[in-house]
Amino acid sequence: MLKEFMYTTDPKNEHLEDKNIQSSTTLQIVKASDTNEHEETKETVLSKTEETKPQMEKKRFCPPQGTLNKTITNGAILFMIWCVAWSFSGPEVLPDGSLFGLLIIFYGAVIGGKLLEIIRIPSVPQLPPLLGMLLAGFTIRNVPFLSDHVYISNTMSSTLRNTALTIILVQAGLGLDPQALKHLKGVCLRLSMGPCLIEACSTAVVSHFLMNFPWHWGFLLGFVVGAVSPAVVVPSMLRLQEKGYGFEKGIPTLLIASSSLDDIVAITGFNTCLSIIFSGGVLSNFLSAFRDVLVGVLVGIVLGMFTRYFPSRDQIRVQKIIGTAWNIFQPLLFGLVGAEVSVTSLKSDAIGICVATLSLALLVRISFTFVLMSFAGFNFKEKIFIALSWMPKATVQAVLGPLALERARISAPHLEPYSKDVMTIAFLAILITAPNGALIIGILGPKVLTRHDPNKRIRTSLKS
Repeated sequence: MLKEFMYTTDPKNEHLEDKNIQSSTTLQIVKASDTNEHEETKETVLSKTEETKPQMEKKRFCPPQGTLNKTITNGAILFMIWCVAWSFSGPEVLPDGSLFGLLIIFYGAVIGGKLLEIIRIPSVPQLPPLLGMLLAGFTIRNVPFLSDHVYISNTMSSTLRNTALTIILVQAGLGLDPQALKHLKGVCLRLSMGPCLIEACSTAVVSHFLMNFPWHWGFLLGFVVGAVSPAVVVPSMLRLQEKGYGFEKGIPTLLIASSSLDDIVAITGFNTCLSIIFSGGVLSNFLSAFRDVLVGVLVGIVLGMFTRYFPSRDQIRVQKIIGTAWNIFQPLLFGLVGAEVSVTSLKSDAIGICVATLSLALLVRISFTFVLMSFAGFNFKEKIFIALSWMPKATVQAVLGPLALERARISAPHLEPYSKDVMTIAFLAILITAPNGALIIGILGPKVLTRHDPNKRIRTSLKS
């Protein structure tokens, strides 16, 4: 029975095996044909793309792409702006007109800033673009052909600089971090007020004995040069913070938060000294300045309560508007400041005295900053870094430097020599401290600050 069963079942199994073998072979043939067809189509597609690739590369040059396209577009925008201004104002946009001079200085400053961004020296941190804007305005003023045809009225220049001052203050307020201020409030207040006040006092003393400045002019000059520049400090510190340098002790956050308050102290002191010089009456002006500060604090509290809820946190429109406005007014500000300085009006001995005054006051500031940081939990290298990083000057000097000169031209022409010296020292302060400060922060930071991984700290805080 078993033999018969095995005999009867073997042909069936063989028949099934033959079918399975045939089906498997057909599947393999189909798969092989599919893969061959797929490879053939892939090869044909690749061959077609390789054939069309040179054609596509050739088409990129027409129309132009990249930098060339951007240059042509900006040139067309410049021409359209000039045409629109010409239709409204007529001869004002032609040479010797105020709008013509304004456009030349604006686009010259933009080009100067872009050139400084493009020029990169290996192993050297990038210099701030505002230095290129300043030098562009200075070049336009002192090149004979350009200076003969570029003219800007004092009223327009003053209005633009005051507008830039308002934008700087608003931007400084938006840059404050409440959590950082709460955590580092004691050190932040010391760093934002102490060095500015001590440099103002030391500048007043040095300028009184070296430059024969009256005491009130000396303090006015001190508050002009006493402010640190967020335009230099903030980007440099953000680059260090992204790489994790000084992140554990909050050094970049401390300097970013303190730079905004430092500017407010300098501007308040300058306005007080300016009102004393041109209005007379020390006590009355001091009381009026105190009144203005008190009113400003009250209005600030009311507006702060309003802006706590309006706009809501999901709306970032205000920061975008202020950022766009600053991108427009920054070239105008530094270009106009550079255009105020004339080489022919500078005396060689005056430049030496101005540099000596600026240097001595700066040494006092650096030493005092080091002392203030001695009781804040930083080691020796970190204190050296903070003291040297607290020296760049740019934005506030560009705004406040020409204000005394404008006031003297309007109400007290006999005070113009003092105001021109203030303007010259403000220009030299930007020219000397802005690039050197950016280089010191970029080179010294990675060498003396301890590096930590910011992402690791965030993950640890999330786990806890």
